[in-house]
Amino acid sequence: MSNIIEKDAFKHVSYLWDHEKAAELEGDEVALLLYRSNLLGADLRLTNYGGGNTSCKAIAKDPLTGNETEVMWIKGSGGDIGTLTRSGLAALYVDRLRSLEQVYRGIEHEDGMVELFNHCIYDLQSKAPSIDTPLHGFLPFKHIDHLHPDAAIAIAAAKDGKRITQELFKGEVGWVEWQRPGFDLGLQLRQCLDDNPGIRGIMLGSHGLFTWGDTAYESYVNTLTVIERCAEYLEANYGKTRPVFGGAKIADVPANDRKRQAAALAPTLRGFCSSERSMVGHFTDDPRVLEFINSNDLGRLAPLGTSCPDHFLRTKISPLVLDLDPDADLSDTEALKARLAPAFEAYRAMYKDYYDTCKHPDSPAMRDPNPVIILYPGIGMFSFSKDKQTARVAAEFYTNAINVMKGAEAISEYTSLPRQEAFDIEYWLLEEAKLQRMPKPKPLSGKIALITGSAGGIGKAIAKKFVQEGGVVVLNDLNAERLEEAGKEFNGAFGRDAYTTALLDVTDAGQIREAFDTAALAFGGIDIVVNNAGLSISKSIGDHTEKDWDLLYDVLVKGQFLVTQAAVAVLKKQAIGGDIINIVSKNALVSGPNNAGYGSAKAAQLHLSRLNAAELGADHIRVNVVNPDAVISDSNIWAGGWAEGRAKAYGITVAELPTYYAKRTLLNEIILPDDIANACFALVGGLLDKSTGNVLNVDGGVAMAFVR
Repeated sequence: MSNIIEKDAFKHVSYLWDHEKAAELEGDEVALLLYRSNLLGADLRLTNYGGGNTSCKAIAKDPLTGNETEVMWIKGSGGDIGTLTRSGLAALYVDRLRSLEQVYRGIEHEDGMVELFNHCIYDLQSKAPSIDTPLHGFLPFKHIDHLHPDAAIAIAAAKDGKRITQELFKGEVGWVEWQRPGFDLGLQLRQCLDDNPGIRGIMLGSHGLFTWGDTAYESYVNTLTVIERCAEYLEANYGKTRPVFGGAKIADVPANDRKRQAAALAPTLRGFCSSERSMVGHFTDDPRVLEFINSNDLGRLAPLGTSCPDHFLRTKISPLVLDLDPDADLSDTEALKARLAPAFEAYRAMYKDYYDTCKHPDSPAMRDPNPVIILYPGIGMFSFSKDKQTARVAAEFYTNAINVMKGAEAISEYTSLPRQEAFDIEYWLLEEAKLQRMPKPKPLSGKIALITGSAGGIGKAIAKKFVQEGGVVVLNDLNAERLEEAGKEFNGAFGRDAYTTALLDVTDAGQIREAFDTAALAFGGIDIVVNNAGLSISKSIGDHTEKDWDLLYDVLVKGQFLVTQAAVAVLKKQAIGGDIINIVSKNALVSGPNNAGYGSAKAAQLHLSRLNAAELGADHIRVNVVNPDAVISDSNIWAGGWAEGRAKAYGITVAELPTYYAKRTLLNEIILPDDIANACFALVGGLLDKSTGNVLNVDGGVAMAFVR
């Protein structure tokens, strides 16, 4: 193999190796393993998020004897090669791992071997070894890549996959029929190598690809070369004997119309998918998805399900395909629900039958029977899961599955795993044990919040609190620059799946609709709306202008009304309840000087909250109020002369305001944005689900503002 491969040698995979950077890692095989793994994981055409394994074997000193011994470092259970670090690796003595063959009692005792991996641990800080550990351990190569490339799985999942592999690689790549990963499969890989000395890789039927090399770079290049050859072969056959997926059945729908239709439908779908627990959604109209869902073959291929175990573990056994025209009228929510309900009932019945037919005496209880993947011909693909990342990754996995079906159909005929095999993976006791080890969901897991004015001050503090407690948020603001900075801050602190952004003027009904459409496309809908956006004007009645008055009432009262109105429309589509919190003020209850416009607008906000609570209770939509006072830190309310006006009203300087406000409270405390955020979380965090129409004061104790 050539020492240096040029980047332009590859057209279907990303060649990312930097020789200068790799040279800095020379002598540290584990560092080179991590470098190679991260490069491979950066290209979703090579493997899915969390899928595949990479390993290296190197000589290390045995801490017990001081002698040199061979150690295998491999991605630990549940890791992702694209983000893999040393802490995510398992390290095992190679000789001990291979010696387990002496106590192996056969395939019916596969699962029991996993516990024995712990007796082979070299590094006591190791991650738990994955089920794929023996697949790497029984092969002699120093560096091994086990990936799930779309192009390779397309061949592995083809009816004639074994023959095609032999012909395509002229015997240089072996073949092992489908079998659930485990100790026995590791022995089969070794046998395949013994029977075919000199091969450069092994194709696993319906599953994926094993490739290797004597160095990290050789393994990397070998892996890319094999996958590139698979991709070239597929490309040469697309449309050769028949149109891709049998050709288009539905004409393309303009992008704006797709987005509009998807946003209108997503909350209703989310409601159906959240019948057992609150789900977060994801939408994509990726061209690869559209090619499949608009095709003549959709009805034949979609029910077959996926082939690669990693795919259906994320996407369920098969998707739900909607029988809905791309231009269907979605405006009548109740009529739409009535039309969709039978499809969801049929899917749940199908899933229950799948479970009942395939279950074993010791199988875990049936999980949520709702679909994860929903295909809307002409429009796109929705996915729903416990959080945004899982929903997004499920969509990525199904896109991988589409690529596999496309390739397999181009060269032969696509085959999926038999239902029983699929069930045995999905309800594998080892998989169930992994699920049981996952952290307990946070209180706002599965919840979606839109907080108006959330690019700073109180609104940003509330958004941060909600994300920290497991929720996702729609950041919004009138100021585009301020909103962009908030987005960067959230991306750095929480990652891209925790938030989305939308420009929002709460007095503009069009922008409000767009913000809720953004929430629907990004997350599937909304659960919590916090009306926080505001401004303040402090003037005497004589100095107060009509313009001042209109601005206060437009932003505070009309804005709360319009946002609540839009929120209720979405919440009723979902029919799973929800929360509206209105950030009002102590001034809604207390009469003070130079405050006619602001104070009366706050009073209107408070009473509007009571009215909404009375109206919406039957829909399990709770409406509550948080009344802050004197929250000065990072707040827009103190801009525009408000601080000067209040200081003048009290006969003090602006600098004296924080101390003045604190001293007039019963607790002698300065109120911070985080205090308001904590109050909002208290109302939506699960302990007050039966409270509505309440007012929670967060003012340090202002006796005049006591509600009762």
